[in-house]
Amino acid sequence: MAKPDGVSDSRCKILSRRSFLRGSALTTVGATMIEAATALVGTAHAQGSLGGGAQAAAPGPPAACGPDAVSIALEVNGIQCLLQVEPRMTLAEALRGPLGLTGTKIACNRGSCSACTVWLDDLTVCACMLLAIDVGRRRVTTIEGLAQGDALHPVQAAFIDHDALQCGFCTPGMVMSCAALVDHAHGVTAEEVRNAISGHYCRCGTYPHVIEATLAAAGARKG
Repeated sequence: MAKPDGVSDSRCKILSRRSFLRGSALTTVGATMIEAATALVGTAHAQGSLGGGAQAAAPGPPAACGPDAVSIALEVNGIQCLLQVEPRMTLAEALRGPLGLTGTKIACNRGSCSACTVWLDDLTVCACMLLAIDVGRRRVTTIEGLAQGDALHPVQAAFIDHDALQCGFCTPGMVMSCAALVDHAHGVTAEEVRNAISGHYCRCGTYPHVIEATLAAAGARKG
C-alpha cells in the first residue's frame, strides 16, 4: 500500500487481510451480545419479573443526592434531634457542626486514626466514615453522652486516675472504644484492651496507661 503524502513511515501501517477479518469477527460478536442483553432486559421489564417468576423489586424512596440540604432525624445521646444536612455531610461533621458536640474529634478524616469513634447502637464506628443521612434509626452515643449526669463512666474516671491522656486529642475516641469493651465483655484482659485500641493512633504514646486504666475500670465495673 502506498504511503499517503504528508504521513510519516511510523504512522503508515499495512492492514493485513487476516487482521481485518479478526477485527470484523470481534465486532460482530460484541454487537450480537449487546443486542441479546438488551432483548433480555426488555423482556424482563415487559413481563414484570426477573428470572424464575420472581417479582421485580418495588422502587425505593428517591435517593438524596444533593447538593441541597435535606431534613433528617438523629437520636444522639438519647435525644431526638432534627437537623438539616447536605447529603455529603459525615456523621462526625454533623455532630461537631449543627449539633455542637465537639467532643468527637476529626483528625485524619479517613478512618485511619479512630479519633472520631462513637457508638452506633452498641458498635464502635468511625464517625468520619459514615454519612449522617445513612444513620437512620440507629442510636448514636458520643463522649458527651457517656457519663450519667455528674457521674463519670468508670473508664473516664480511670483515664484520669491513671494519667491515660496527654494532649487529649485521641482521648474521646479511645475512651469510647475502651468503654464499649468494659460494658460488653466478661472478664477484660490486657490483650482484649490492646485489640480494642489497635485502630487508635496516639501520638503521645499513652497506650500503657490506657491499658492500665481500662483494666482498672473493668474491675470497678465488675465490683
